[in-house]
Amino acid sequence: MKTTFSIIKADVGGWPGHALVHPELEKIAYKKLIDARKSDLLKDFHVTHCGDDLELIMTHTNGVDSKEIHGLAWDTFCEATEKARDLGLYAAGQDLLSDAFSGNVRGMGPGIAEIEFTERKAEPIVAFMMDKTEPGAFNFPFFKIFADPFNTAGLIIDPSIHDGFIFEVWDIQEHKNVFIKTPEEMYDLLALIGAKSRFVIKRVFPKKSSKLPSDEPVAVISTEKLYQIAGEYVGKDDPAGFVRAQSGLPALGEVIEAFSLGHLVSGWMRGSHNGPLMPVSVGNAQCTRFDGPPRVIALGFQLRNGKLTEPVDLFDDPAFDITRRRAQDVMDYMRRHGPFEPHRLPMADMEYTTLPKVMKKLGPRFKKTK
Repeated sequence: MKTTFSIIKADVGGWPGHALVHPELEKIAYKKLIDARKSDLLKDFHVTHCGDDLELIMTHTNGVDSKEIHGLAWDTFCEATEKARDLGLYAAGQDLLSDAFSGNVRGMGPGIAEIEFTERKAEPIVAFMMDKTEPGAFNFPFFKIFADPFNTAGLIIDPSIHDGFIFEVWDIQEHKNVFIKTPEEMYDLLALIGAKSRFVIKRVFPKKSSKLPSDEPVAVISTEKLYQIAGEYVGKDDPAGFVRAQSGLPALGEVIEAFSLGHLVSGWMRGSHNGPLMPVSVGNAQCTRFDGPPRVIALGFQLRNGKLTEPVDLFDDPAFDITRRRAQDVMDYMRRHGPFEPHRLPMADMEYTTLPKVMKKLGPRFKKTK
């Protein structure tokens, strides 16, 4: 049986500011999706939030880029936006960059991570959702999950994944993609994905030597770039992604171990600062200090015939307390830099802030040095 697992998310109004999703918006989403399940459009679903992003996790048999599924998500976000406006929430409808649905939501603001695949007898899936950061925030942990033997012991000791994986990398400036094999092309992969504001991992595939179908992805990340879509700064992309685990893939513990550093990502306040990515429970997925720090949540599901178990809140675990403490120390250190790099992003990443206006204002006063 082939199942499509879709995460479609959007910021349709913050409570207050950019901190959190209001419960009334989640209620609207739940009602819309439960009606869709009753009509058999959806097999199953889960509604949650990460910071101010409303997250729709859906299973169905309509395939990727389904007009019906994307239309459902769009209608849900539009209805939630109207409620956000009624409540006077901040930046209501921020991620809805069009007035009319055009068949799917790609390029219209919401983020999408979805793949169609053949279910195994046991299908563990970990859904990751981030706030106050960009798609490139997934580069580091996804590399570690699928290519770093210091993180994933199975790459050494499990014959089913010893041959490695294939990474699909997108150049989100030039709108191109490339497929890179690991471990044999690992250095080429790192040369690209280390530049996380331009090159981002989109999907990961098993090799033909694997027991899994080589044309079915085992991981995917949303790669929408809001500032490029809108032509002006409207917020970071707040990406989502998910990983299939176990039985010919990295184990669940290897998947979430990749988030144990609290690595530096771009985003945070006004989308213009570097800071640590803090793994938190859903209950702590609200961005407060300096609108942050950037957060990531992880929900673990078992999938069977398109049906989802109740999720396990995987970062709601004292084993990640040390990561959170480290992130707090790094956060405090970075904040002490104020408007100076490397806390503030470099000029190339500040194109849609006030800096170009400052340069234009001061332009006539610049004189050529002797």
